[in-house]
Amino acid sequence: MKAPPRLQALIEEGLIDSVVRQLMSGKEAMVYVVRCGDETRCAKIYKEATQRSFRQAVDYTENRKVKNSRLQRAMAKGTKFGRQATEAAWQSAEVDALYRLAAAGVRVPEPHNFCDGVLLMELVTDAEGDAAPRLNDVVFSPDDARRHHGTLIREVVRMLCAGVVHGDLSEFNVLLAADGPVIIDLPQAVDAAGNNHARRMLLRDVDNLKGFFGQFAPELLRTRFGEEIWHLYERGVLSPETALTGAFERAAGPVDVGGVLREVDDARAEEAARRLRLVRPA
Repeated sequence: MKAPPRLQALIEEGLIDSVVRQLMSGKEAMVYVVRCGDETRCAKIYKEATQRSFRQAVDYTENRKVKNSRLQRAMAKGTKFGRQATEAAWQSAEVDALYRLAAAGVRVPEPHNFCDGVLLMELVTDAEGDAAPRLNDVVFSPDDARRHHGTLIREVVRMLCAGVVHGDLSEFNVLLAADGPVIIDLPQAVDAAGNNHARRMLLRDVDNLKGFFGQFAPELLRTRFGEEIWHLYERGVLSPETALTGAFERAAGPVDVGGVLREVDDARAEEAARRLRLVRPA
């Protein structure tokens, strides 16, 4: 097929040889199957912010930093230059997360290159060598549902131990490869320790998996892996080898209202100081 303009530039650079076909068009990107020498890979072309239906919500971009203070101020002010920088940071977030998670042993597509808003990565395939389907396109037996759910819970743990929360994990962001589930779509991934919404996002990710696989194995709907995982993470005892039960009981006891209010005041003070730093010249 004729190469889209943004892929034609990669052909001219020698990064890809040809475009085979379009694989999918999503809310944030278009993906093409491409040939790179003897290998078949996929090329993910990020859509411009104005063309995407997925918004860069502040929950996801909280605490994302750039080293250049001028860029940081422009991003905070929302100038044209700042919006361009924010867009670049949004795209590179997936690249950074892919390399980070692959190094931690998480099953994600292997990244190969990132150039001008195009991410070249592994084409995830099924047992027949065709592009792997998303979970939402597959019907599972109860045993398979339990097995794949268990695999993905372990991947969530491995991600968290690497300091990453997916933030948008569901049956639409997992491919079923020949060797099991593969997690995709990571531009909204957040830093577990640096984002105040990380816990809520992790619980939502786990609940999404529970809700999907629970259609095929209803007993999964009674599990509470999300709360158990985060509790172990907060205590500093979570590891990829941690045995999970899926059960969780929150400790009962009096609420320290004064302590909560002090934390709120501290958070407000930190935010005020952060905003003051942003408006001051570097």
